[in-house]
Amino acid sequence: MFAFFSSLPNELLWFIFMMVDLSVAVVLFKFFKRDGLYMLIVGNIILANIQVVKLVELFGFTATLGNILYGSIFFATDILSEIYGKKEARRGVILGFASLLMMTLYMQFALYIKPIEEANAVQNALQTIFGIMPRIALGSLTAYLISQFHDVWAFHFWKKITSGKHLWLRNNLSTMVSQFIDSFVFVFIAFWGVFDFSIWWQVLWTTYIFKWIVAAIDTPFIYLAKWLWEKEVKA
Repeated sequence: MFAFFSSLPNELLWFIFMMVDLSVAVVLFKFFKRDGLYMLIVGNIILANIQVVKLVELFGFTATLGNILYGSIFFATDILSEIYGKKEARRGVILGFASLLMMTLYMQFALYIKPIEEANAVQNALQTIFGIMPRIALGSLTAYLISQFHDVWAFHFWKKITSGKHLWLRNNLSTMVSQFIDSFVFVFIAFWGVFDFSIWWQVLWTTYIFKWIVAAIDTPFIYLAKWLWEKEVKA
């Protein structure tokens, strides 16, 4: 099975991964309701910040991995906003912030604690991933807070403007603007001066464009999640 997936092009693997992640998000909501969405936010913010250190080529462009997991966090906060309200959505944002802060702090302690000689390979691997984590975490934490609080505000702004109609419109308008804010702030703090400007520029726009694709494709999933919730409420 692993050999089969390794033979697939990055673009197809990326699309499959996105569908799996969004499907898992709906399943978590189906069985655990708001707790499932909190679980998704906490898990995805940690995993996205580990995956983001890996640069890949997608559709001929250089991009960071982690865009899918990070993009589905907006999906989770939009469901929280739609069904449970602004307060619960902001709680999800804060939980994600706290979990990323804890992960960054704890992994720095893990790096400083000296390993036995036989574990040097493991230490080097951890150093490669988490050694640059403070800068990435600073960029991610800053971008996360600004963009997520904007997303919650914008979602309810458009919900008020449309009198609660057109879920697809407020989902996409709030998320797509928020994701641009997130992408610019994160890439500037995390990667400015790390890569050549041409690579940095590609990373910025591909990061945003791929998150934008996730936001567009998650629209039927958010309708499915709301339908499942309404079905249970009526039952």
